[in-house]
Amino acid sequence: MTSTPDADERLINARDLALAALHEITPATTVGPPAGYLVENDGSVSLRFENRLPGYPGWFWTVTVARVEGEEPTVLEAELLPGDGALVAPEWVPWAERLAEYRAHAAELAAQAKAAEADGDSDDDEDDDEADLDDVDLGDEDFLEDHDERQLHAGDVDGVDIDELDDESDEDDSDDDDRDADEEE
Repeated sequence: MTSTPDADERLINARDLALAALHEITPATTVGPPAGYLVENDGSVSLRFENRLPGYPGWFWTVTVARVEGEEPTVLEAELLPGDGALVAPEWVPWAERLAEYRAHAAELAAQAKAAEADGDSDDDEDDDEADLDDVDLGDEDFLEDHDERQLHAGDVDGVDIDELDDESDEDDSDDDDRDADEEE
C-alpha cells in the first residue's frame, strides 16, 4: 500500500513564491485567493489559487513546489488545472475511430432505406417530381413563361445580364463625353 508523505510546512507556506511564479505567466488580476493545497506522491506540494479568468469556471491556478533537503523551496510547474465539476473538453477520439463510426452509421441508414424500398414504403410521388425536373429543357419558352423564370446564358452573373450592363455603360460614356465637350467650351 502506497502512502502519501507528510506535507512539508515550508512548501505549504511558499505562497509568495507561487504567486511570483504565477505573475510571470498571467496578470495578477486573474489570480484569486489561496484555495488549498495537494500533497503529491513524490513529496512536492501543489498550491492552488482561485481563477478569475472569464470562461474557466471551476479551474484553479496551480503551482507545484518542492525542495531538496537543506534548500529553499523552488517552483516545478505553474499551470491552470480543472477542479471537480469544471467544464472540460470531451476526451479525444482518433480520426480512424470517428470515421469507422460514420461509415457504420451510413451503412445502417442505407440498409434501412433498402428495407423500406423493398417494403414499398418509399414515396414514388417525390421520385416522379424529381424526374420531371431533370427532363425540363430550360430553353423551352413555354416552360419559362409558365414558371416565370429567366433563361440565363453565358455571361450572366447571378441572374444579371452582363449585356444589359454594357449597354448602360455605353450610354454613361456618351454622357461623360457630352459633359467633357461642354466643359471645354
